[in-house]
Amino acid sequence: MLLSLALIFLIGMILGSIFEMIKLPRLMGMLIAGIILGPYALNFLDASILSISPELRKIALIIILTRAGLNLDIDALKKVGRPAILMCFVPASIEILAVVLLGPKLFNISVLDAAIMGCVVAAVSPAVIVPKMLKLMELGYGKKNSIPQLIMASASIDDVFVIVLFTSLLGLAQGGEISSMQFFEVPISIITGSFIGFLFGYLLAKFFEKVHLRDSGKVVIFISISFLFVSAEDFHLPIAYSGLIAVMALGIALKKYRPSVSIRLSKKYAKIWVPSEILLFVLVGATVNISYALNAGMLAIVLIVAALFFRMLGVFLCLIKTKLSKYERFFCMVSYSPKATVQAAIGSIPLTAGLASGELILTVAVLAILITAPLGAFSIDLMYKRLPNR
Repeated sequence: MLLSLALIFLIGMILGSIFEMIKLPRLMGMLIAGIILGPYALNFLDASILSISPELRKIALIIILTRAGLNLDIDALKKVGRPAILMCFVPASIEILAVVLLGPKLFNISVLDAAIMGCVVAAVSPAVIVPKMLKLMELGYGKKNSIPQLIMASASIDDVFVIVLFTSLLGLAQGGEISSMQFFEVPISIITGSFIGFLFGYLLAKFFEKVHLRDSGKVVIFISISFLFVSAEDFHLPIAYSGLIAVMALGIALKKYRPSVSIRLSKKYAKIWVPSEILLFVLVGATVNISYALNAGMLAIVLIVAALFFRMLGVFLCLIKTKLSKYERFFCMVSYSPKATVQAAIGSIPLTAGLASGELILTVAVLAILITAPLGAFSIDLMYKRLPNR
């Protein structure tokens, strides 16, 4: 395992740096590093590291959502209002509908399998979006209309919505039943997760006020609580609950009640994110079956591009009758398109669960990452300087 970790970090960092030098997103180099090292190419990664890959990817997701929470200003988010709520559900729903309509025609799969594929593809990526939006906030771009806050907060809830829907549809595909009550789990899980996270964040703020700890100690406490929040989802609680939303709310509450501490912890988390990012995207790349991806080929790309168009249409609809300029709306449409984190986390689950279209779903998920993550990251970098910075 140690050799595998060394290869992941060294090759991932080297290829990431090379891609950055040629003005392409670092994560694209990391994905390619994973493909090269993975079992479908050179097969240099130990089976033990691949077996715990989902848990490692989940840790990376927790870290990035914590960073988002520590930097999210509630007062700025309140200014956004209606569009923030709509963007949590509308773009993903329209994108899933597009895949449901096109999937069976392109790949001869069932409508249910197409819906599961749509859920996997639809989720937007905090791993790509959050660091970019944090950069915009630091530089002051988009501040006038709180664009970074809008995109960052909506992306996190978008993921929860898609994951709950994915879990319900996967259960149905495995012979279970689905009821209308399961769809009520989405708002309930958001509310309960927000309440629990905010409560613990408030208590932590008061604790840090009275008890002196080094910032590194505070980070350990913060990470431990975040892990407990996410682990609690496995205990079959009597009420719907989202651990990821709780993680984000934990950071939001600390920023509200102890802003000086949240700033320092955010800097610590930024350093932790450096190795986490490499681990996340290299391990995603390692799941790619190159031969199958080549066979899926153009049809998969057509589906992804079509789904992306419908997602951007959904964002446009959410921003109707807002104060945003045409350029700001187009920036939001592009910024809300990258896929990576959720596709990395759930893309292989249908295959593991034995679905006939499992390998196809995984391939489409990985191709979606390879196409949209670099495109979205590159577009954000290209466009943000034209946003109002006042």
